[in-house]
Formats: sequence, structure tokens, C-alpha cells
Amino acid sequence: MNRAVALPCFLLLMLVGSTLHAAERNIIFFITDDESPTLGCYGDKAAVTPSIDAVAADGTVFLNAFATTASCSASRSVVMSGLHNHRNGQYGHAHAFHKFASWHNVVSLALPRVIANAGYRTAQIGKYHVAPEEVFRYENYLKGDGRNAVHMANACSDFINDKEDDRPFFIYFGTSDPHRGGGKDNTSKLELKADLFGNKPNDGSHKGVEEVIYDPADVIIPPFMTDTPETREELAQYYQSCARIDQGVGRLVEILKEAGLYDKTLIVFTSDHGMAFSGGKTTVYEAGLNVPFVVRNPYEKNRGVRSEALISHIDITPSLLDFAGGLDKKTNAPKDMVNADKYWKDRGENLKENRGPKLTSYQGKSWIEVVGKSDGEHWDSIFASHTFHEIQMYYPMRVVRDKKYKLIWNIAHPLPYPFASDLWAASSWQAQFKKGMDAPYGRKTVGQYIHRAEFELFDIEKDPEEGHNLALSTEYADILEEYKAKLKAYQKEMQDPWIMKWDYE
Repeated sequence: MNRAVALPCFLLLMLVGSTLHAAERNIIFFITDDESPTLGCYGDKAAVTPSIDAVAADGTVFLNAFATTASCSASRSVVMSGLHNHRNGQYGHAHAFHKFASWHNVVSLALPRVIANAGYRTAQIGKYHVAPEEVFRYENYLKGDGRNAVHMANACSDFINDKEDDRPFFIYFGTSDPHRGGGKDNTSKLELKADLFGNKPNDGSHKGVEEVIYDPADVIIPPFMTDTPETREELAQYYQSCARIDQGVGRLVEILKEAGLYDKTLIVFTSDHGMAFSGGKTTVYEAGLNVPFVVRNPYEKNRGVRSEALISHIDITPSLLDFAGGLDKKTNAPKDMVNADKYWKDRGENLKENRGPKLTSYQGKSWIEVVGKSDGEHWDSIFASHTFHEIQMYYPMRVVRDKKYKLIWNIAHPLPYPFASDLWAASSWQAQFKKGMDAPYGRKTVGQYIHRAEFELFDIEKDPEEGHNLALSTEYADILEEYKAKLKAYQKEMQDPWIMKWDYE
């Protein structure tokens, strides 16, 4: 054979051989920070998200996906445990003086632990924000700029392409975008300046990113906010941050395709909860709990599916473990479940103070069989459990929601609603707050937002914007009692300690 022909053929055979022997059923779990379904694949005409939209077109878009709490640490503890935060012990933020942490026996169910036990090499990059680390321990911690998902993707390349370890890989990919931060937009002519949402000042660019600069006139005003210049300027910054995330998704897909692994890797894209605006983050309104949720399962033949199934963040860990082949479906627990008491005893640590309740199974359930089915069903109704965000923000709320009605129980309703420090300072909020209690804020007034009724009942089918509290109408008294009973039943099933508030307050 001609040498000039033989060498390319040899290289081609090597490439094909390495692809054929690449591990199957890899997983990339991509979670953003404070992002609502403001994506093209969800019908948002302002969003510039071609990469996520392409993944969605080749996978399944869940239209009814919900966080269980719109608080960063608490939500991530749910994502990584399959348990509500009142059940795993992490009621609020993990960092600094907030000091919340999950129970030590959550090690039996924790996502990185059970995925590793199912035969995966694991890595985490970007935002982590849960505790204790020994409970949620990954084998590898990769370094990347959480405000630059392109940089993060490139930092994952060596791990993805590691030929020395023949195990399938799992990557927990957590951006810091589009969380608030990075200062104010001092180019604004308004008195109240917009937060930069991680964008560079003066329309600067993050390295390797083609920043999408938005005209405030072009953004979409969600119904829970008021159309003001301040709102528009902040949303322009938010959309820019979201567009940067999309480029990171695109780069990850490129790396997978170059490695011949795109069709061997499950991709899940979601957020910890909704956008960081009053009415969204830290609330249990739709804008706080409804999240983007896109799944591309390369082994599923049905693509481009839009699913109405109700799914919850408590479903993530059992679903990923199911895909990995490590879920015992009869017990809804890991096949290779760690004995927490033995684990900590072997480490010479005593669990008496930090054991928590006995854990034998997940509270969520796998949605793997629902992927690819436009008419698939999952939950009849979902439950949400919020208690804290920052330590000073005690305001427990419980929610039951199906496709018809949604009931919110504001357990601490006599208190004014507490604000996260960054949401209180937000120009989009302050512009309305300064106008007084009667000023409009979305479908409410400022005063109605701060002072909540004990119960809020919404016909979510007819009133998805949650504008009319039916709990105040005698016409819906029977429906209210029915959903109170459903909520209480969920609290009992999910072993929620706040169930005692029905009797004690």
C-alpha cells in the first residue's frame, strides 16, 4: 500500500478504535444559578440561546419542571440528595454565618457518592454551595471561571478525554451566571443603576465569549414584574448573562463531538431556581420555582419532544442514578447503598449530633422513562418546601400544586416578607418601593408583596400569572379545604416537621 495512503488510514482506524472503546452512558449535569425558562426553546423571543435550543430540539423539553425551594444552597441540597431540604437538613445557605448543612447520614443517598458507587468517575466544576463536603464529595474538583461557561467547558476537556480511566464520566457543571453580582452599571443614566449580573463593566467581554449586548427596549417583561426603565435595564443585563451560559453549552457539545462522545452522553440542563428578581427568587410563586429543564438522552429515539409532565428537583438524583444503572426501583434507593453509621464510624466520627432522620429511600422518583414521551405523566401534583434563604430570612412556606390549582401556605404570614440583601437593593425593586405601598409590582402592589395572606390559592390553569388569590373568596371555600388537606397529607408523607404548625399556630 502507498505510504501516503496507509498513514491516514492508520490514524483513522486509531480514531475509530478509540471512539468504539469510549465509555458509554456518560452524564453531564449542567445547572445554572438563578435562571428562569428564558430560553428560545421555551418560546422567549428575546433570548439568544441557540446551543441550548439545539440540544432541546434533539431531546426533551420539560415545560412543568419545578424547584422545591427558590434558594441556592437549599435547592442544590435537594438536587444532590433526592430529598426535600427539610428532610436533608440544609434549610438555607451553606456559606459564612448562615452555616446550614445537610445531615451526615445523607451520605447514603448523595448524588456524587451513589454515582461513583455505580461505577462512574466523577467531577465537579463551578458553583458547589452545599455542605458538608464529605457528604457531597466528588472524586475530582476542576477549576473554572463560574462567570464564563466557555472557560469552564474548556477546563472539562481533559477529564472528558481521559483515556487512562475506562469508567464512564459524570460532571456536575455549575455556573455562577446569571446570579446578581459584579457591581452596578455605571453607564446608566438612571438614578438607580442596574446590577451587572456578572457582566463586564462598559460592555466588556469575558475571554472567549462573544457577549450579546441587549437593548433594554427589546427585553421581555415577565408578568410578575412592572415595566419600568429600571426593570428593563436589569433584564438586559440578565439576558446577557444567560446568553454567555449558552455559549458554554455550545463549547461542551463541541468537546463531546470532537471526542466522539456526544452520542454516548446524557445532557441535563436546568437551574437551581428562578431569576433573581423580587417575585422570583426566594418566593414559591411560579417565577421562583418554575425552571428550565432540558434532557438529551442519546439512547432515546424520540427527539424534539415537549413534555407537560410535572417533574421536581427531588427527582434529579434518582433519575441520574437510574440512567447509570445504580437505582433499585423496588426500594427507590441505591443498589449499592452506603451504611451511614458504618461510614462515619470507620472515619472515627460520632453521628449523635448530626445524624438526622433515618433515610432509606429517595423522596423523588426517576423520570428517565418519561423522556421522549410527549404524553408521559410523572407526578399528579408536586410539593415545595421553603424555610430560609439567608439566616435572617425565616419565612417558611409550603406548596402543593397540580395542573389545576396551586395552594401556598405562608406559615409566618404575620411577619413582613423578608428580602434577600441583593433583591432588596435591586433597582427594579427599589424603583417601585420608593413610590409607596400602593405602587404596582407585577400583579400585586408593593404592600401586597410584603404582607402576605396566610393562604394563597390560584387557579393555575386559568391564572398562571397568580394574579387572583381565590383563598379570599367564599366561592372557593371547598376547594381551599380540599387543597389544605392535600398539603397536609404531603407534609406527612414527606416527613415535614412544620406540619405541627397546623395545630400550634
